[in-house]
Amino acid sequence: MVRDVLVSEVPTVFRAELYAVAALAGATVVVAGDLAGLPAPAVAVSGALVCFTLRMIGVRRGWRLPTARV
Repeated sequence: MVRDVLVSEVPTVFRAELYAVAALAGATVVVAGDLAGLPAPAVAVSGALVCFTLRMIGVRRGWRLPTARV
């Protein structure tokens, strides 16, 4: 991301790919599990699975996010 900013390109995570959305979904699962008092290892694995699964489904189905017009 730093490289993209330094060469004046839009960072990959802000393009149409699902990187940031998948990471946010996984982080939401981890935070919710922690607030609920669930065991940390189970919460971490669940968050990682949500992130990975969402990303892989997006890759296989060709999901894209809307992009801003520049």
